[in-house]
Amino acid sequence: MERMTVHPLTQRLQLFPVTAQVVGSGEASRLEIAGCNLELLAEAYGTPLYIYDQATLDASLQEYHQALEGYPGASGLTYAGKAFLCLAIAQWAAGHDLTVDCTGAGEIFIAVTAGVPRRSILVHGVNKSPEDLQAAITHAGTMVGDNLAELQRLVALSYTSSLPELWLRLRPGLAVETHAHTQTGQEDSKFGLGLDELEQAVTLCLQHGLPLTGIHFHQGSHFHNVAPLAPAITTTLDHLVTIRKATGWYPAALCTGGGWGLPYHEDDLPHPAIGDYVRFIAHSLEQGCLGRGLPLPLLQLEPGRSLVARAGVALYRVGAVKHTAHRRWLLLDGGMVDNPRPALYGARYSALPVLQPDRLISSNAWLGGPYCESGDILIHDLPMAEVQPSELVAIPVSGAYQLSMGSNYNGARRPAVLWLQDGEARLIQRRETLADLVDRDFPL
Repeated sequence: MERMTVHPLTQRLQLFPVTAQVVGSGEASRLEIAGCNLELLAEAYGTPLYIYDQATLDASLQEYHQALEGYPGASGLTYAGKAFLCLAIAQWAAGHDLTVDCTGAGEIFIAVTAGVPRRSILVHGVNKSPEDLQAAITHAGTMVGDNLAELQRLVALSYTSSLPELWLRLRPGLAVETHAHTQTGQEDSKFGLGLDELEQAVTLCLQHGLPLTGIHFHQGSHFHNVAPLAPAITTTLDHLVTIRKATGWYPAALCTGGGWGLPYHEDDLPHPAIGDYVRFIAHSLEQGCLGRGLPLPLLQLEPGRSLVARAGVALYRVGAVKHTAHRRWLLLDGGMVDNPRPALYGARYSALPVLQPDRLISSNAWLGGPYCESGDILIHDLPMAEVQPSELVAIPVSGAYQLSMGSNYNGARRPAVLWLQDGEARLIQRRETLADLVDRDFPL
């Protein structure tokens, strides 16, 4: 392959946290984030290593707040814990007055341990276990009911327990344009109540005095086109008009879900802004309510990926460089066990060497992990500079749906996680030890 003369550094830096910069020049240049030397962090904490930049989290949140200022009614934001949840992230969310979305007893436990107040804990789940329901009743301010069978269980529990506020999850029959595995709003989705079940669910709640206050729907994750949101809002409002006439009930809150995407690869640039997404929803809801004579509900959005993904960067060491018939392989010390997204969804990523990130591209490379799976490839066919064994490589947009879906496959240990702010790095999750791998085991 001919040597390339144009370097994509400028574009790739746009994928990194807002504090990322190249300092120094020539052979002394290096990539820094939040004023921190990434090589020193990797030496101190080992690799794979995940870092989260607080300034990027704060900037993304500010985009949401500014866009919501155009909605004339009340509004709120829910951080989707499934994107990544640990004590530090939960504390950051609560400190910024975000609701924390928890799926099941495990995420509820993390939020409670982090000190998230009851009013700020919202519980989801498509098939909540008795333990999940009890945890929600004990700790949550709001719970989202998924199906009629669950509502019947809540009716029984209401005789002995005080329930949190209840929202109903609606399946609007309309999905967004994204990977099939991350679509949630289509008619055959496993999530939520069908349109034909919604009035039945509302009536059941009213008959038994359940504290029903809201409606929630979600159409999919990591989408880039806002257009499919409008018919879902229209369909929901039309059904709420019918339900209001039949029962007198109307939601105080309407959550249109989350899932707004962001660029993972330079080919995804430029990408529509968070503000475009939020303003489209706000305008559609405002006009929809006005045209039907409906009061404006509280508009709740639940961003996860679009808040946290860009704030995260994964650092890996190159262990070996291989040349096969048609590929140059950079073999890393991490892969599908800390980032299963390429294997699950065909997700595309980009990367930069940490030292001399502006060196000339030489040819395309495949960045593979160490695990015993042919699908353990983080990046396919990426223009890269010559990289030698022991070099450090940084993969941006690594803050969401990576660590939260990680595993111990091949006996891998989950990596350490650092919180970066103003030139300082704090450990917020330690690296798993060998002893952790057998901590739950009992010998024969």
